[in-house]
Amino acid sequence: MDVQQSTALTRALAEVPGPLPASGVIHIVIPHTSRFTVVGNHLAQHPGLSSTAVGIAVRIQSLPPGADVGIKALAARFPEGESRIAAALRELEAHGYLQRTRIRLPGGRIVTRTVFCNQPAELLRTRTDRQPTPQPPPPAQGRVPARAPTPEPPVPQAAAAPAVPEAPGPSAAPEHQPPVPDETPAEAPAETSAPAPAPSSPPCAPPRSSRFVPPPTAPKPPPPPLPQPRELTPELHRTATALVTDLRRHAPQLALSENDVRHLAPGVAAWLEREAHPDTIRHTLTSDLPHPLRHPAKLLRHRLTSLLPPPLPGADDLALPRRRVTVTPFQTCDGCDRAFRSHAPGHCGDCRTEPARTAA
Repeated sequence: MDVQQSTALTRALAEVPGPLPASGVIHIVIPHTSRFTVVGNHLAQHPGLSSTAVGIAVRIQSLPPGADVGIKALAARFPEGESRIAAALRELEAHGYLQRTRIRLPGGRIVTRTVFCNQPAELLRTRTDRQPTPQPPPPAQGRVPARAPTPEPPVPQAAAAPAVPEAPGPSAAPEHQPPVPDETPAEAPAETSAPAPAPSSPPCAPPRSSRFVPPPTAPKPPPPPLPQPRELTPELHRTATALVTDLRRHAPQLALSENDVRHLAPGVAAWLEREAHPDTIRHTLTSDLPHPLRHPAKLLRHRLTSLLPPPLPGADDLALPRRRVTVTPFQTCDGCDRAFRSHAPGHCGDCRTEPARTAA
């Protein structure tokens, strides 16, 4: 099998057109027709990425959307260990190729969403291209230089001009020919005015890669306020402060400052006011922490706000609705003055049947 491969390479090498380099790599290019991935040289020859990071980036690009590209999934595929793969992923994050965010699913499970961009520099370039579009002054200044190269193509006329002066008589003709180039600049403004609408075209059709990515200067919505209890009693405040301060015993990453504890205590008091058990609050705030945890106070604020449970229903809310029983009111018989139930006044049953009997 090895002999067949080397023979095939030798035979293909003989068919390479042109002189072959004396040293270095020689490419035998066979076009791909299926199962291939386009990789840019900005990634393949990136000076700041390791070979492991480049290989993992190519691997991620070749996978379909929704494939698992976590550290454990990649470690099961490559011979490198988890620590080396994690370092390579951090390199891709630092250079803008990769972005990982942790989101909470409707069921409460936290997952990592990975976004990979094959050309991170193109995203920034498309934004900068759209910003300088409203620049009318450059065309005005560059109108003459832009059309300056146009007289250069008719170099044959310039070449013919020196040949004419050799004849003494027709020297006046070349003096009358220079006005011809003056006509070309007169047409130049008409030609330069035509490309004027060109700058307005890019904003009409922005690249798809930049249409869904907000610019870095886009205003962010303000975070929701921290929940507050209806009445912050001293006992409730003391219990909430102790619970927040005690979190570092269960998760060392949650070592908070006094200012953070004072700020988060009302949010925990709102949970306690809604009869949430302290163990439940502690488990909600310390489970599934991201690694590394850069801003513990912001994470606790987010969880206290977004996971706030509703107030417990009262006894009246849990009671089954009562069935309404319709009671027929009493009426007095017009014939015998006896009471009987009916929705309308009149005769009782006996008085209504007695005329029927007498008539019979």
